Amino acid sequence: MSSSPGPSADVSVRVAWADDAPAIAEVQLRAWRETYADLLPADALPGPEQVEAAAAAWRASLSAPKDARNRVLVALERNRVVGLAITTPADDPDCDPIADAELRELAVDPGERGRGHGSRLLQAAVDTMQADRFTRAVTWTIASDDVLRGFLTDAGWAADTAHRELDLDGEGTTRVKQVRLHTALS
Repeated sequence: MSSSPGPSADVSVRVAWADDAPAIAEVQLRAWRETYADLLPADALPGPEQVEAAAAAWRASLSAPKDARNRVLVALERNRVVGLAITTPADDPDCDPIADAELRELAVDPGERGRGHGSRLLQAAVDTMQADRFTRAVTWTIASDDVLRGFLTDAGWAADTAHRELDLDGEGTTRVKQVRLHTALS
């Protein structure tokens, strides 16, 4: 008896290409709109009109990364980008950019969540950071984002007591608290 693979059988994670820039921009902006919807007024959220500018920035970044260890990974369902992860050397003052990596962003298209893309992206990001010879990884999460923080802590990440506030509107009226998580990459 043979069985055919289900709809999730054609999924993967790979290094992003410059041609992925428009799809990455769309996924990232949709994820940001959902993440920040309760924190920012609707007119301050990135809209569809910003996709083109974001895609141009992504294309430039992917074409000429500033550090060979800056990596962008994309989750694919068939040939469609459904998520992204960014890994870089950590740049926090108390981090060692030789030994410490940062998971700068982990985002899955809101309509694609719960299908394993986040887990595949996180594992690929950890594998990438290990291949780049990092021994520890850090990431910043919004303190109120219980879903992402729970996902990461379930995967072995833990708070390391570092925290910061981001000024989201540039005027000091919309501030969001972030906490830093870390994990060993051994």
